[in-house]
Amino acid sequence: MTTALISHPDCANHVTPPGHPEQVARLAAVLNALEGMPLTRVTAPLVADDDLLRAHPQTHIDAIRAAAPTEGWRSLDADTHMSPGTLTAALRAAGGVVRAVDMVLGGEANNAFVAVRPPGHHAERETAMGFCFFGNVVIGAKHALDYHGLDRVAIVDFDVHHGNGTQDLVEDDPRILFCSTHQSPLYPGTGAAHEVGVDNVLNVPLPEGTGSKAFRDVMERLVLPRIDAFSPQLVIISAGFDAHMSDPLAGMNLTTEDFGWVTERLCDVASTHCEGRVVSSLEGGYDLTALGASAAAHVKVLEERGR
Repeated sequence: MTTALISHPDCANHVTPPGHPEQVARLAAVLNALEGMPLTRVTAPLVADDDLLRAHPQTHIDAIRAAAPTEGWRSLDADTHMSPGTLTAALRAAGGVVRAVDMVLGGEANNAFVAVRPPGHHAERETAMGFCFFGNVVIGAKHALDYHGLDRVAIVDFDVHHGNGTQDLVEDDPRILFCSTHQSPLYPGTGAAHEVGVDNVLNVPLPEGTGSKAFRDVMERLVLPRIDAFSPQLVIISAGFDAHMSDPLAGMNLTTEDFGWVTERLCDVASTHCEGRVVSSLEGGYDLTALGASAAAHVKVLEERGR
C-alpha cells in the first residue's frame, strides 16, 4: 500500500476575487510540488448529503446551495466568496476527506493527503466564514465514527489560525479529540487555552514570532502526550502551512523543516495507536513558494511512512 493523494480539477473552479489570498494558484502550487512522488492519485467524489448532515444542519447546507451564484461573485462575509464553481469545489473538498477515510480504514492506503480547496476549519455548524464553507475534516472524522464504527478520532490542526469551525463542530463530542496550535491574537479570535469542550479540546495559543524551538516544545510537552493518552484509532490532520515564516497573513516563524518534523511525530503516535492510519487535508498557506515546499515536506514523510 502507498500514500493516497486525493484531489479534483473542480477545486480549481472555486475562483476568488482578484487579490484574494485563497486563490486558485494555491492548489496548483501544492500539486506541482508533489509531482513525481510515488503516490496513488485518486479523484475526490462529491460528498454525500448524509455525511454533510453529520456536521451541519440541513438549513446550513440549503443556505450554501442557495447562495451559489451563476455568474460573478457572491460574498458571504468580507473574506468568504462564492463563484459559480465554488459549491461543487466545496462538495469535492469534503468528499475528498471522506474518500481518504474510506481508503485508509478500508486498507486501500496506509495514509492519505487530500489536496483540495476551499479549506474547511473555519466553517462552523451554521456559518461559512474564513474562506470555508463546510467542516471538511470533521465530516471525515464523524464518517469514521458513525459509518466505520470507530470510537476515538484525533484531529490535529497546526494551521496558524485557530480552527474555530472544527472546535464548534466537535466540542460536545467526546469521541473526537481536537488539538490546535495557532498564533494568538489573530483571526478568528478564538482558541484560548480555557476553551476545553467536554475535556476533548486542547488549544495551545502561541505568540507572534514563535519559531521552531517553541513550536516543537509545545508539541512535545502538550500536544503529543495528549494524543497519546487519547489512544486514537485514526489521526486526521488539518494541514495549514501558514505558520511558515514567509506567509503574509500571520507572524509565526516556522520553517519548511518544521512541517516535516511535526508530520514525523504525528505519524509516530499513529503508528503506536492505530497502525499508522493518518488522513491529512489541506487548510491554509498563502505564500505559494513556502506552501509548495511545506506541503512537499509533509507528504514526503507520509509517503515514506506509508510504504
